[in-house]
Amino acid sequence: MGVRLMVVDDHRLLAEALASALKLRGHRVLAAAAPAAGAADLVISRAPEVCLLGTAAPAEPGAFDPVAKIKRERPQVAVVVLGPVPSPRGIAAAFAAGASGYVRHDERIEGVERAIMKARAGEAAVAPQLLQGAFGELLNPAAQPDDEGQRLLRMLTPREVEVLVRVAEGEDTRVIAAGMGIAPSTARTHVQRVLMKLGVGSRLEAAALAARTGLLDRAGRP
Repeated sequence: MGVRLMVVDDHRLLAEALASALKLRGHRVLAAAAPAAGAADLVISRAPEVCLLGTAAPAEPGAFDPVAKIKRERPQVAVVVLGPVPSPRGIAAAFAAGASGYVRHDERIEGVERAIMKARAGEAAVAPQLLQGAFGELLNPAAQPDDEGQRLLRMLTPREVEVLVRVAEGEDTRVIAAGMGIAPSTARTHVQRVLMKLGVGSRLEAAALAARTGLLDRAGRP
Protein backbone atom coordinates (compact mmCIF):
# COMPACT_ATOMS: atom_id res chain seq x y z
CA MET A 1 0.00 0.00 0.00
CA GLY A 2 1.26 3.44 -0.89
CA VAL A 3 2.25 5.93 1.77
CA ARG A 4 0.44 9.24 2.20
CA LEU A 5 3.31 11.70 2.32
CA MET A 6 4.56 15.21 1.72
CA VAL A 7 7.82 16.41 0.18
CA VAL A 8 9.20 19.73 1.41
CA ASP A 9 12.54 21.05 0.19
CA ASP A 10 14.38 24.34 -0.38
CA HIS A 11 14.67 23.54 -4.07
CA ARG A 12 11.18 23.34 -5.52
CA LEU A 13 12.38 21.53 -8.65
CA LEU A 14 13.97 18.79 -6.53
CA ALA A 15 10.86 18.52 -4.38
CA GLU A 16 8.57 18.21 -7.40
CA ALA A 17 10.85 15.69 -9.13
CA LEU A 18 11.02 13.53 -6.01
CA ALA A 19 7.25 13.79 -5.53
CA SER A 20 6.67 12.71 -9.13
CA ALA A 21 9.02 9.74 -8.77
CA LEU A 22 7.27 8.64 -5.59
CA LYS A 23 3.84 8.98 -7.22
CA LEU A 24 4.99 6.65 -10.01
CA ARG A 25 5.89 4.10 -7.33
CA GLY A 26 2.34 4.16 -5.97
CA HIS A 27 2.60 6.65 -3.14
CA ARG A 28 0.09 9.41 -2.46
CA VAL A 29 2.03 12.66 -2.39
CA LEU A 30 -0.07 15.41 -0.83
CA ALA A 31 2.15 18.34 -1.70
CA ALA A 32 5.63 19.40 -2.77
CA ALA A 33 6.40 22.79 -1.29
CA ALA A 34 9.56 24.85 -0.75
CA PRO A 35 10.06 25.43 2.98
CA ALA A 36 9.23 28.87 4.26
CA ALA A 37 7.81 30.33 7.43
CA GLY A 38 4.63 28.27 7.04
CA ALA A 39 6.15 24.99 5.86
CA ALA A 40 5.71 23.26 9.21
CA ASP A 41 2.16 24.61 9.45
CA LEU A 42 1.40 23.16 6.02
CA VAL A 43 2.56 19.72 7.12
CA ILE A 44 0.60 20.04 10.36
CA SER A 45 -2.56 21.00 8.49
CA ARG A 46 -2.31 18.13 5.99
CA ALA A 47 -1.14 15.50 8.51
CA PRO A 48 0.59 13.03 6.16
CA GLU A 49 1.88 9.68 7.37
CA VAL A 50 5.43 10.66 6.43
CA CYS A 51 7.04 13.99 5.59
CA LEU A 52 10.30 14.22 3.64
CA LEU A 53 11.83 17.46 4.87
CA GLY A 54 14.84 18.82 2.99
CA THR A 55 17.60 20.87 4.56
CA ALA A 56 20.73 22.31 2.95
CA ALA A 57 22.55 23.02 6.22
CA PRO A 58 21.89 20.43 8.95
CA ALA A 59 24.59 21.95 11.16
CA GLU A 60 22.98 25.39 11.24
CA PRO A 61 21.23 26.46 14.46
CA GLY A 62 17.48 26.01 14.12
CA ALA A 63 17.74 23.78 11.04
CA PHE A 64 15.39 21.25 12.61
CA ASP A 65 12.98 23.64 14.31
CA PRO A 66 10.29 22.68 11.74
CA VAL A 67 10.76 19.02 12.71
CA ALA A 68 10.26 19.84 16.36
CA LYS A 69 7.16 21.89 15.59
CA ILE A 70 5.64 19.16 13.44
CA LYS A 71 6.27 16.50 16.09
CA ARG A 72 4.88 18.75 18.80
CA GLU A 73 1.65 19.38 16.91
CA ARG A 74 1.36 16.10 15.00
CA PRO A 75 3.38 13.43 16.83
CA GLN A 76 1.97 10.72 14.57
CA VAL A 77 3.70 12.23 11.49
CA ALA A 78 7.04 10.54 10.78
CA VAL A 79 9.58 13.09 9.54
CA VAL A 80 12.49 11.94 7.41
CA VAL A 81 15.17 14.58 6.86
CA LEU A 82 16.60 14.85 3.35
CA GLY A 83 20.00 16.54 3.32
CA PRO A 84 23.73 16.50 2.58
CA VAL A 85 26.18 14.14 4.26
CA PRO A 86 25.69 15.13 7.89
CA SER A 87 28.13 15.48 10.73
CA PRO A 88 27.44 13.47 13.88
CA ARG A 89 25.95 16.64 15.34
CA GLY A 90 23.66 16.93 12.32
CA ILE A 91 22.28 13.44 12.79
CA ALA A 92 21.98 13.92 16.54
CA ALA A 93 20.18 17.24 16.12
CA ALA A 94 17.73 15.74 13.62
CA PHE A 95 16.79 12.86 15.89
CA ALA A 96 16.75 15.08 18.97
CA ALA A 97 14.15 17.25 17.22
CA GLY A 98 12.01 14.17 16.61
CA ALA A 99 13.03 13.03 13.13
CA SER A 100 12.45 9.37 12.29
CA GLY A 101 15.23 9.21 9.72
CA TYR A 102 17.90 10.92 7.65
CA VAL A 103 18.45 10.34 3.93
CA ARG A 104 21.19 11.87 1.81
CA HIS A 105 20.21 14.14 -1.08
CA ASP A 106 22.08 11.88 -3.50
CA GLU A 107 20.32 8.69 -2.37
CA ARG A 108 18.64 6.58 -5.06
CA ILE A 109 14.84 6.57 -5.13
CA GLU A 110 14.85 3.00 -3.82
CA GLY A 111 16.75 4.16 -0.73
CA VAL A 112 14.36 7.05 -0.20
CA GLU A 113 11.42 4.67 -0.47
CA ARG A 114 12.96 2.26 2.05
CA ALA A 115 13.42 5.12 4.49
CA ILE A 116 9.79 6.15 4.03
CA MET A 117 8.53 2.64 4.71
CA LYS A 118 10.74 2.24 7.78
CA ALA A 119 9.64 5.59 9.17
CA ARG A 120 5.98 4.73 8.71
CA ALA A 121 6.60 1.45 10.55
CA GLY A 122 8.11 3.35 13.47
CA GLU A 123 11.70 2.29 12.76
CA ALA A 124 14.79 4.50 12.58
CA ALA A 125 15.40 5.21 8.92
CA VAL A 126 19.09 5.99 8.53
CA ALA A 127 21.66 4.28 6.33
CA PRO A 128 24.11 2.05 8.24
CA GLN A 129 27.08 3.83 6.65
CA LEU A 130 25.85 7.16 8.00
CA LEU A 131 25.62 5.69 11.48
CA GLN A 132 29.05 4.09 11.12
CA GLY A 133 30.54 7.38 9.97
CA ALA A 134 28.86 9.22 12.81
CA PHE A 135 30.09 6.77 15.45
CA GLY A 136 33.56 6.77 13.91
CA GLU A 137 33.81 10.54 14.06
CA LEU A 138 32.42 10.64 17.58
CA LEU A 139 34.98 8.08 18.75
CA ASN A 140 37.82 9.72 16.83
CA PRO A 141 36.76 13.34 16.44
CA ALA A 142 38.40 15.37 13.73
CA ALA A 143 39.70 18.81 14.51
CA GLN A 144 36.89 21.31 14.92
CA PRO A 145 36.48 24.03 12.30
CA ASP A 146 38.50 27.13 13.02
CA ASP A 147 36.66 29.87 14.82
CA GLU A 148 36.13 33.38 13.52
CA GLY A 149 39.37 34.75 14.93
CA GLN A 150 41.42 32.04 13.27
CA ARG A 151 39.58 32.50 9.99
CA LEU A 152 40.31 36.22 9.97
CA LEU A 153 43.91 35.61 10.94
CA ARG A 154 44.41 33.38 7.90
CA MET A 155 43.23 36.20 5.64
CA LEU A 156 46.08 38.48 6.67
CA THR A 157 49.77 38.36 5.83
CA PRO A 158 52.24 38.40 8.76
CA ARG A 159 52.98 42.07 8.02
CA GLU A 160 49.26 42.90 8.02
CA VAL A 161 48.79 41.06 11.30
CA GLU A 162 51.49 43.21 12.86
CA VAL A 163 49.82 46.33 11.48
CA LEU A 164 46.47 45.23 12.95
CA VAL A 165 48.02 44.63 16.35
CA ARG A 166 49.58 48.10 16.27
CA VAL A 167 46.28 49.65 15.16
CA ALA A 168 44.52 47.91 18.04
CA GLU A 169 47.12 49.35 20.42
CA GLY A 170 46.24 52.85 19.21
CA GLU A 171 49.30 53.61 17.10
CA ASP A 172 48.83 56.13 14.29
CA THR A 173 50.33 55.76 10.82
CA ARG A 174 53.55 57.59 11.70
CA VAL A 175 54.20 55.46 14.77
CA ILE A 176 53.35 52.26 12.86
CA ALA A 177 55.80 53.23 10.12
CA ALA A 178 58.58 54.01 12.60
CA GLY A 179 58.02 50.86 14.58
CA MET A 180 58.08 48.64 11.51
CA GLY A 181 60.86 50.51 9.69
CA ILE A 182 58.71 51.34 6.66
CA ALA A 183 57.58 54.53 4.94
CA PRO A 184 54.37 56.18 6.20
CA SER A 185 52.81 55.70 2.77
CA THR A 186 53.54 51.96 2.97
CA ALA A 187 52.10 51.79 6.47
CA ARG A 188 48.98 53.59 5.25
CA THR A 189 48.61 51.07 2.42
CA HIS A 190 48.92 48.17 4.85
CA VAL A 191 46.24 49.69 7.09
CA GLN A 192 43.86 50.09 4.16
CA ARG A 193 44.40 46.50 3.09
CA VAL A 194 43.71 45.28 6.61
CA LEU A 195 40.47 47.25 6.75
CA MET A 196 39.42 45.91 3.36
CA LYS A 197 40.17 42.28 4.22
CA LEU A 198 38.32 42.52 7.53
CA GLY A 199 35.37 44.22 5.86
CA VAL A 200 35.35 47.24 8.18
CA GLY A 201 35.40 50.96 7.50
CA SER A 202 37.63 52.34 10.23
CA ARG A 203 40.57 51.54 12.47
CA LEU A 204 38.26 51.57 15.48
CA GLU A 205 36.03 48.93 13.88
CA ALA A 206 39.09 46.83 13.00
CA ALA A 207 40.34 46.97 16.58
CA ALA A 208 36.91 46.09 17.97
CA LEU A 209 36.55 43.14 15.58
CA ALA A 210 40.03 41.85 16.42
CA ALA A 211 39.32 42.05 20.13
CA ARG A 212 35.86 40.48 19.89
CA THR A 213 37.03 37.47 17.88
CA GLY A 214 40.17 36.85 19.92
CA LEU A 215 42.34 37.54 16.89
CA LEU A 216 44.78 39.62 18.94
CA ASP A 217 45.39 36.80 21.40
CA ARG A 218 46.22 34.43 18.55
CA ALA A 219 48.40 36.95 16.71
CA GLY A 220 50.53 37.92 19.71
CA ARG A 221 52.17 41.26 19.97
CA PRO A 222 55.47 42.43 18.52
